[in-house]
Amino acid sequence: MDRVRAVGREAAAKKYDILSAMVAHALAGDPQAQRLVLRLMALITTRYNWQGNELSIGQREIARLWCVDERTVKRDMARLRTMGWITVKRQGARGRVSVLGLDLDRILLDTRPAWSNIGPDYVSRMGGAEAGEGGEPDRTVVPFRRPDIAPAEGLWGAARLRLAAEDRPLFDAWFAGLSDGGTQNGCLTLIAPSRFHATYLRTHLIDRLRIAVGRCDGRVREVRIEVA
Repeated sequence: MDRVRAVGREAAAKKYDILSAMVAHALAGDPQAQRLVLRLMALITTRYNWQGNELSIGQREIARLWCVDERTVKRDMARLRTMGWITVKRQGARGRVSVLGLDLDRILLDTRPAWSNIGPDYVSRMGGAEAGEGGEPDRTVVPFRRPDIAPAEGLWGAARLRLAAEDRPLFDAWFAGLSDGGTQNGCLTLIAPSRFHATYLRTHLIDRLRIAVGRCDGRVREVRIEVA
């Protein structure tokens, strides 16, 4: 998925599309998920700077907006960071609040299963339609069937299945070649086949690995990449 930015000539339409994805995702979930997404949407519509991808608001102000106490704010903001929907761009210091950002790619990735509830036009507009969907299949293209992922035990085995379901081409290119190096003190070690492979993962994909692993086991918060 390309990096999403709601700026430029079509910024307004992109904003509505992103919010629509979040609404559909929330309505398809349980009441707890609906409440969490609604609270994030309240921050987006009242305080989020789309152009700079910045959300700067203190916990006391969030508590007032959400009509909750600050303990609830801390809990839900931590959940959103664990999900990867919110990132910390600049940590607050000396009385200044932290500057947060939204990972719109992660949000769209997580909400994608609910896009069809909005309608096929939305799915097509968001680039979620498969080739040939909604019309006659292109008979000049021979479909390529990817081999099934061999089941594996343990945390990395579960995370592999999750990563493959999210984005199979990305999984095949960068995650399939990783092997399990064990888990210790809340950190999963993965072994990459080459130094270049490890460097690319650390630079570009470590957050996606961390989120997938954390969703399989919330006790594991970190992922370390080493070279075979």
